[in-house]
Amino acid sequence: MKILSKLAVAALLTTSVGGLTVAAPAVAQKKDEQKGGLKLSKPVAAIAKSAQDAIAAKNFAVADPILVQVETLATTDDDKYIAAALRYDYENQKLAAAQAANPKAPLDQTSLAKPLDALIAAKNTPAADRGKYLYRRGQLASIGGQFQVATQYYQQAKAAGYNDPEFELQLIKTKFQSGDVTGGLTDLEAEVNKQEAAGTKAPEAYYRYAIAQANQKQLKPQTMTWLKKYITAYPTTANWRAILITYGLQPTSVVKLDKSQSIDLFRLLRASGSLADQALYEEYAQSVYDRGLPYEAQAVVREGQASGKLPATSSSAKAIATDSATAIREEGSLTAQEKKAALAKDGKLASQVGDAYLGQGNYAKAIELYRSALTKGGVATDEVNTHLGIALARSGDKAGATTAFASVTTEPRAGIAQLWSTYVTVGSTPSAPGAPS
Repeated sequence: MKILSKLAVAALLTTSVGGLTVAAPAVAQKKDEQKGGLKLSKPVAAIAKSAQDAIAAKNFAVADPILVQVETLATTDDDKYIAAALRYDYENQKLAAAQAANPKAPLDQTSLAKPLDALIAAKNTPAADRGKYLYRRGQLASIGGQFQVATQYYQQAKAAGYNDPEFELQLIKTKFQSGDVTGGLTDLEAEVNKQEAAGTKAPEAYYRYAIAQANQKQLKPQTMTWLKKYITAYPTTANWRAILITYGLQPTSVVKLDKSQSIDLFRLLRASGSLADQALYEEYAQSVYDRGLPYEAQAVVREGQASGKLPATSSSAKAIATDSATAIREEGSLTAQEKKAALAKDGKLASQVGDAYLGQGNYAKAIELYRSALTKGGVATDEVNTHLGIALARSGDKAGATTAFASVTTEPRAGIAQLWSTYVTVGSTPSAPGAPS
């Protein structure tokens, strides 16, 4: 009987198939490799090398009938292992050749399943290779939409000691694909935390994927958690804009906001420097004007024009600016309204005047009026505390702002307050040139 080295049998031939890195065993017949080798029956030993040579030469028409003979003649465990190894190599090389010939064509990789199953089951498959084959089998199951089966293979590969830079992510993604979004989010969070503990930062794609998956399943608490995680890790102006729009400024948002609540997200867009274009400026200005806040509407239009993002030719902006100036003249002095608020039985007027001062950028006065409104009572406490927190944040009082935002407890204002509180903590940084808006 011929003796083949286990080291030679376990040698890896790496090829790119379907965008994945896969491994296939090779066969050698050197007599000096006898120690620790595999013992093949004479019929198999006589033709195994011919099969390998034909596969290596990509002469598949010659290799296939020889392989059929090897498989037919295989009787011992070693024979069966070699037959499976050669068949896997053959199918793998055929796929690689097909991909090279037509890179854009889809590849049917199901032909790998049978030899992989044989290699996984073979008694003589080296322990170091069994995990690789289990992982590859999991990939095939995933490609075929058998996500729960894929997860089982991946878990077996992990138990077999398989290790790959993308292994954990592949396992996590498969959990999502199998429908276990909650479990996938938990595992992805653990992966992000592990990378942070190692002194690195997880890629932005991890956070975006988690947000998309959680939001698609309408898991509002989890979506909110990942929105905050993302902006804490990557607080760019482009990302602030993305998470605020995702949270409450589009039809598919995490929450449905009324106009007053939406304005507080627009205020955060403004504070974080994330008002990116004409449409956002005009919508913000129109919203605050419609809420009876002409000072803020006027300030937003002027700021947008000064930044160049709101064209001077915008008819909408011109109309808002004109209407706001008229409303300011008709309202008269805020000082007079402030005196009326001080004499009022409840805090409603004080809150409204505080909003006007907030729009003016007179944060000290706004803070004073909001606190008076809370003391007098008769107001929507969560709304007033949100506005108090905004005024404190814009004035630079981070500790006071954080306390005010923490007192907001009912949704969806609690979520708005959490996003503002996150901004107080992490701020915002300019987006890189060319970043998506």
